[in-house]
Amino acid sequence: MITIRNETEKDHELVEEITRKAFYNLYVPGCFEHYLVHIMRGHEDFIPELDFVIELDGQVIGNIMYTRSRLVDENGDVKNSLTFGPVCILPEYQRMGYGKKLMEHSFERALSLGYDVIVIFGSPANYVGLGFKSCKKFNICTENGKFPAAMMVKELLPGALDGKKRIYYDSSVMAVDEEDAERYDNSLEKMKKEHLPSQEEFYIMSHSFLEQD
Repeated sequence: MITIRNETEKDHELVEEITRKAFYNLYVPGCFEHYLVHIMRGHEDFIPELDFVIELDGQVIGNIMYTRSRLVDENGDVKNSLTFGPVCILPEYQRMGYGKKLMEHSFERALSLGYDVIVIFGSPANYVGLGFKSCKKFNICTENGKFPAAMMVKELLPGALDGKKRIYYDSSVMAVDEEDAERYDNSLEKMKKEHLPSQEEFYIMSHSFLEQD
Protein backbone atom coordinates (compact mmCIF):
# COMPACT_ATOMS: atom_id res chain seq x y z
CA MET A 1 0.00 0.00 0.00
CA ILE A 2 1.39 3.40 -1.06
CA THR A 3 0.66 6.59 0.87
CA ILE A 4 1.89 10.08 0.07
CA ARG A 5 1.53 12.70 2.79
CA ASN A 6 3.14 15.86 4.09
CA GLU A 7 6.29 15.42 6.13
CA THR A 8 5.90 15.96 9.87
CA GLU A 9 8.49 16.84 12.48
CA LYS A 10 8.76 13.20 13.55
CA ASP A 11 9.90 12.35 10.00
CA HIS A 12 12.80 14.82 9.96
CA GLU A 13 15.62 12.58 11.13
CA LEU A 14 14.49 9.64 9.01
CA VAL A 15 14.12 11.78 5.88
CA GLU A 16 17.64 13.12 6.32
CA GLU A 17 18.90 9.55 6.73
CA ILE A 18 17.09 8.43 3.56
CA THR A 19 18.45 11.43 1.66
CA ARG A 20 21.97 10.63 2.80
CA LYS A 21 21.69 6.99 1.74
CA ALA A 22 20.22 7.93 -1.64
CA PHE A 23 22.89 10.50 -2.54
CA TYR A 24 26.04 9.24 -0.85
CA ASN A 25 28.82 8.90 -3.46
CA LEU A 26 26.36 9.49 -6.30
CA TYR A 27 27.66 12.85 -7.52
CA VAL A 28 30.80 13.30 -5.42
CA PRO A 29 32.52 11.22 -2.75
CA GLY A 30 30.08 11.60 0.16
CA CYS A 31 27.21 14.06 -0.30
CA PHE A 32 25.69 17.27 1.10
CA GLU A 33 22.02 16.80 0.17
CA HIS A 34 21.06 15.61 3.67
CA TYR A 35 22.58 18.78 5.11
CA LEU A 36 20.57 20.82 2.60
CA VAL A 37 17.40 19.09 3.82
CA HIS A 38 18.46 19.86 7.40
CA ILE A 39 18.77 23.61 6.81
CA MET A 40 16.09 24.03 4.16
CA ARG A 41 13.13 23.57 6.50
CA GLY A 42 14.00 26.75 8.37
CA HIS A 43 14.53 28.92 5.29
CA GLU A 44 12.06 31.55 4.11
CA ASP A 45 11.88 30.01 0.61
CA PHE A 46 10.92 26.56 1.86
CA ILE A 47 7.32 25.54 1.09
CA PRO A 48 5.99 23.16 3.80
CA GLU A 49 2.84 22.42 1.79
CA LEU A 50 5.04 20.84 -0.90
CA ASP A 51 7.18 18.77 1.47
CA PHE A 52 6.03 15.19 0.98
CA VAL A 53 7.06 11.71 2.04
CA ILE A 54 6.02 8.49 0.34
CA GLU A 55 5.26 5.43 2.45
CA LEU A 56 5.20 1.80 1.38
CA ASP A 57 3.20 -0.33 3.81
CA GLY A 58 3.72 2.29 6.49
CA GLN A 59 7.48 2.67 5.94
CA VAL A 60 8.80 6.02 4.69
CA ILE A 61 10.93 5.29 1.60
CA GLY A 62 11.30 8.71 -0.02
CA ASN A 63 10.83 12.45 0.10
CA ILE A 64 10.51 15.55 -2.07
CA MET A 65 10.99 19.18 -0.99
CA TYR A 66 10.38 22.47 -2.79
CA THR A 67 11.70 26.01 -2.54
CA ARG A 68 10.59 29.21 -4.20
CA SER A 69 12.67 30.43 -7.12
CA ARG A 70 12.18 33.21 -9.65
CA LEU A 71 12.48 34.06 -13.32
CA VAL A 72 13.44 37.62 -14.24
CA ASP A 73 12.96 39.01 -17.76
CA GLU A 74 14.98 41.71 -19.50
CA ASN A 75 12.68 44.43 -18.13
CA GLY A 76 13.23 43.26 -14.57
CA ASP A 77 9.76 41.79 -14.24
CA VAL A 78 9.66 38.76 -11.93
CA LYS A 79 7.76 35.55 -12.50
CA ASN A 80 7.56 33.22 -9.52
CA SER A 81 8.64 29.64 -10.05
CA LEU A 82 9.33 26.49 -8.06
CA THR A 83 12.39 24.31 -7.70
CA PHE A 84 12.32 20.88 -6.15
CA GLY A 85 15.18 18.99 -4.63
CA PRO A 86 16.40 17.05 -3.00
CA VAL A 87 14.04 14.35 -4.20
CA CYS A 88 15.01 10.84 -3.17
CA ILE A 89 13.96 7.23 -2.80
CA LEU A 90 15.81 4.67 -0.69
CA PRO A 91 18.31 2.86 -2.98
CA GLU A 92 16.60 -0.52 -2.60
CA TYR A 93 13.30 0.94 -3.88
CA GLN A 94 14.66 2.98 -6.78
CA ARG A 95 13.62 2.37 -10.40
CA MET A 96 10.25 0.99 -9.27
CA GLY A 97 8.09 4.03 -10.03
CA TYR A 98 7.87 5.42 -6.50
CA GLY A 99 9.76 8.60 -7.34
CA LYS A 100 7.46 9.22 -10.32
CA LYS A 101 4.37 8.84 -8.11
CA LEU A 102 5.85 11.22 -5.54
CA MET A 103 6.71 13.87 -8.12
CA GLU A 104 3.38 13.66 -9.94
CA HIS A 105 1.54 14.04 -6.63
CA SER A 106 3.61 17.14 -5.85
CA PHE A 107 2.91 18.61 -9.31
CA GLU A 108 -0.84 18.38 -8.76
CA ARG A 109 -0.56 19.98 -5.34
CA ALA A 110 1.72 22.76 -6.63
CA LEU A 111 -0.74 23.62 -9.39
CA SER A 112 -3.59 23.73 -6.86
CA LEU A 113 -1.54 26.23 -4.83
CA GLY A 114 -1.26 28.54 -7.85
CA TYR A 115 2.23 27.68 -9.13
CA ASP A 116 2.60 27.09 -12.86
CA VAL A 117 6.34 26.61 -13.57
CA ILE A 118 9.03 24.33 -12.14
CA VAL A 119 12.74 24.71 -12.90
CA ILE A 120 15.22 22.02 -11.87
CA PHE A 121 18.74 20.77 -12.45
CA GLY A 122 19.26 17.07 -13.02
CA SER A 123 19.84 14.29 -15.51
CA PRO A 124 17.39 14.72 -18.41
CA ALA A 125 16.97 10.93 -18.58
CA ASN A 126 15.25 11.07 -15.19
CA TYR A 127 12.84 13.90 -15.95
CA VAL A 128 11.87 14.25 -19.62
CA GLY A 129 9.33 11.46 -19.17
CA LEU A 130 7.61 13.68 -16.58
CA GLY A 131 7.17 16.55 -19.01
CA PHE A 132 10.37 18.49 -18.38
CA LYS A 133 12.03 20.12 -21.37
CA SER A 134 15.31 21.88 -22.01
CA CYS A 135 15.48 25.37 -20.50
CA LYS A 136 16.54 26.64 -23.94
CA LYS A 137 13.15 25.75 -25.40
CA PHE A 138 11.62 28.25 -22.96
CA ASN A 139 14.43 30.82 -23.38
CA ILE A 140 15.38 30.50 -19.72
CA CYS A 141 19.07 30.86 -18.90
CA THR A 142 21.38 31.29 -15.94
CA GLU A 143 22.77 34.64 -14.84
CA ASN A 144 25.77 34.26 -17.17
CA GLY A 145 23.46 33.90 -20.16
CA LYS A 146 24.16 30.18 -20.63
CA PHE A 147 21.71 27.33 -21.12
CA PRO A 148 22.91 24.39 -18.99
CA ALA A 149 22.16 20.96 -20.41
CA ALA A 150 21.06 19.90 -16.92
CA MET A 151 18.56 22.76 -16.45
CA MET A 152 15.00 21.77 -17.30
CA VAL A 153 11.61 23.42 -17.14
CA LYS A 154 8.08 22.08 -16.74
CA GLU A 155 4.96 24.12 -17.34
CA LEU A 156 2.37 22.92 -14.86
CA LEU A 157 -0.08 25.06 -16.80
CA PRO A 158 0.43 24.89 -20.59
CA GLY A 159 1.33 28.30 -21.96
CA ALA A 160 2.53 29.61 -18.60
CA LEU A 161 5.70 30.80 -20.32
CA ASP A 162 5.56 33.10 -23.32
CA GLY A 163 9.06 32.80 -24.80
CA LYS A 164 10.45 35.95 -23.18
CA LYS A 165 14.09 35.60 -22.26
CA ARG A 166 14.31 35.10 -18.52
CA ILE A 167 17.12 34.51 -16.03
CA TYR A 168 16.65 31.81 -13.42
CA TYR A 169 17.52 32.55 -9.78
CA ASP A 170 17.30 29.78 -7.21
CA SER A 171 16.87 30.18 -3.48
CA SER A 172 19.86 31.33 -1.44
CA VAL A 173 19.52 28.15 0.65
CA MET A 174 20.99 26.23 -2.30
CA ALA A 175 24.37 27.91 -1.75
CA VAL A 176 25.45 25.30 0.76
CA ASP A 177 28.58 26.00 2.81
CA GLU A 178 30.70 22.92 2.08
CA GLU A 179 32.60 23.14 5.37
CA ASP A 180 29.37 23.28 7.38
CA ALA A 181 28.01 20.37 5.35
CA GLU A 182 31.17 18.36 6.00
CA ARG A 183 30.98 19.02 9.73
CA TYR A 184 27.36 17.93 9.80
CA ASP A 185 28.13 14.76 7.87
CA ASN A 186 30.98 13.95 10.26
CA SER A 187 28.56 14.15 13.19
CA LEU A 188 26.53 11.26 11.77
CA GLU A 189 27.16 7.54 11.51
CA LYS A 190 30.22 7.02 9.35
CA MET A 191 29.70 6.07 5.70
CA LYS A 192 32.56 5.24 3.35
CA LYS A 193 33.35 7.86 0.73
CA GLU A 194 34.10 6.35 -2.65
CA HIS A 195 34.88 7.38 -6.23
CA LEU A 196 32.22 5.97 -8.55
CA PRO A 197 31.56 6.26 -12.32
CA SER A 198 28.34 8.17 -11.66
CA GLN A 199 30.45 11.06 -10.39
CA GLU A 200 32.14 11.46 -13.78
CA GLU A 201 28.76 11.37 -15.48
CA PHE A 202 27.59 14.13 -13.14
CA TYR A 203 30.73 16.18 -13.86
CA ILE A 204 30.17 15.94 -17.61
CA MET A 205 26.50 16.86 -17.39
CA SER A 206 27.00 19.71 -14.93
CA HIS A 207 29.65 21.28 -17.17
CA SER A 208 27.67 20.95 -20.43
CA PHE A 209 25.82 23.80 -22.10
CA LEU A 210 23.60 24.14 -25.16
CA GLU A 211 24.78 26.41 -27.93
CA GLN A 212 23.27 29.88 -28.07
CA ASP A 213 21.54 30.92 -31.29
